[in-house]
Amino acid sequence: MNQTYGIVAVTAAVVATLVIGSAGLRVSRTTSDFYVASRTVPPYLNAMAIGGEYLSAASFLGVAGLVAAQGAEMLWFPVGYAAGYLVLLVFVAAPLRRSGAYTLPDFADSRLGSRAARRVAGVLVVGVGWLYLLPQLQGAGLTLGLVTGAPRWLGGVLVAVVVTLAVAAGGMRGITYVQAFQYCLKLAALLVPAVFLLLAWRGDPGPARAVDEPPTFRRYTQVTVESTVRVRIEAPLRAGATGAVDGEEYTGGPLVLDPGVHEIGAGTTLRFPPGTPVPEREPGDGRPGSASGWTAPLSGGKDEHPLYTTYGLICATFLGTMGLPHVLVRFYTNPDGRAARRTTVIVLALVGGFYLLPPLYGLLGRLYAPDLLLTGNTDAAVLVLPERLLGGLGGDLLGALIAAGACAAFLSTASGLTLSVAGVLSQDVLPSLGVRHFRLATPLAVAVPGTVSVAAGGLPVADAVGLAFAVAASSFCPLLLLGIWWRGLTAPGAVAGLLTGGGSALAAVALTIAGPPAGGWPHALLAWPAVWSVPLGFLTMILVSLATRDRVPPGTEAAMARLHLPERPADRTARPARRGVTTP
Repeated sequence: MNQTYGIVAVTAAVVATLVIGSAGLRVSRTTSDFYVASRTVPPYLNAMAIGGEYLSAASFLGVAGLVAAQGAEMLWFPVGYAAGYLVLLVFVAAPLRRSGAYTLPDFADSRLGSRAARRVAGVLVVGVGWLYLLPQLQGAGLTLGLVTGAPRWLGGVLVAVVVTLAVAAGGMRGITYVQAFQYCLKLAALLVPAVFLLLAWRGDPGPARAVDEPPTFRRYTQVTVESTVRVRIEAPLRAGATGAVDGEEYTGGPLVLDPGVHEIGAGTTLRFPPGTPVPEREPGDGRPGSASGWTAPLSGGKDEHPLYTTYGLICATFLGTMGLPHVLVRFYTNPDGRAARRTTVIVLALVGGFYLLPPLYGLLGRLYAPDLLLTGNTDAAVLVLPERLLGGLGGDLLGALIAAGACAAFLSTASGLTLSVAGVLSQDVLPSLGVRHFRLATPLAVAVPGTVSVAAGGLPVADAVGLAFAVAASSFCPLLLLGIWWRGLTAPGAVAGLLTGGGSALAAVALTIAGPPAGGWPHALLAWPAVWSVPLGFLTMILVSLATRDRVPPGTEAAMARLHLPERPADRTARPARRGVTTP
């Protein structure tokens, strides 16, 4: 990728974010402006903003990388990401808007009248937000490293600074316009290059090959591995090597590897002639390996329990959407429940259309960038394809456009997450409320995930987001569904369910990031906890609520009526009173 063009494109995306975000400073004056844009965002604008913040680095880079490495089984990610909005539309969108809350802890407090439920929900919102911010910073480091050659940590720092300034300046009202712009940029950044890439692919004079065959290097390829890797060779392989292979030093001479597992040292450069099969990375190194059956539909092809892994992914993505704090806060900005439903329908169309593109990049990445399967940097497939297929000035310009779109992806999602986490911190952690404390909470919301992002650097971007979905599905999905549709939910039941479901999923996520067991059921259960943690959260809430029937809040009937009856015009801007807050 031409670094000059890439730097210009990324700089333009960053400047546009700051300019549009700072414009919100002129119109964001009240607490309501900063938290929910005074509940005046129309459905089309709100849907574009949701698309901007929801289509994160995992969608823009990670899905294509997983499809390139592991095949059709990874299509469950975009299917689940999009289908989650259908569940949100049917069960949550309109009642949540009618609740009049600013945040998820607000909803727990107003529905259950419990400070304990509010505090537990606040802790989980911060945990999910920080967990989701990690892959955004990781994607920033990957993109800016490829575009500028800068160290990866610098990309995360840059995103943290830009997002802090944009969110603190304009709050929800300013970020709404930023994210709508960034959705348009992301869609164009994938759609326009895809047209040219398809034309180049169809015009490829090389022989057509089935995608399920093991990938091979189409041309002479030089690959440098950044860290020590173990690869499996199925047939004798001839290559050139400079560096350490199986503990032996090579200085550029020929290398012959027999079938079996071999270790390639960090910094080693390998040179492969055309037609050489790509060595398959051993999955134990924490990176995705090349799947043996690329068209197999079950997820987790390298695991021992692919069917369980598939259901774990489906549960996390289908149910996790309704628990993502940066998504839910958007529905509080609609004028009424009807507008919230219209917003969700439009989001389904926008997100569904977008997700048609990353799998295409994954397929082309497997064919034209197979070296990424060896290095493990498959998240970079979207970024390098224009240079690989087109080259020249056209490839450089399209690569710069994709780099700008990738920058918009992690900026928009990081902005939404930072805003939702800062809202909770400013209301429930800092000593008082208001715009000033919201601005003070903004850098804190970014600082913690920015500090620990290096520790999670070995986790693929989409996998890391999948873990955040699992925690959200296990905690807030039971709270919202039971809180909206069941009168019998009590505060002790909600607290117990949040702690049990969300806490168990969060513990599994922490163990997965720290280093899961090598294989078997322990690995599967920890890496994909939603299958057992979501039912556990529901069951705990129901059983504890039944055991504490005398603790049903006295205002339950009024709260349920507010959630389900159409709003009167006077109610559309009203909201329940909260500690230290007056309705603007």
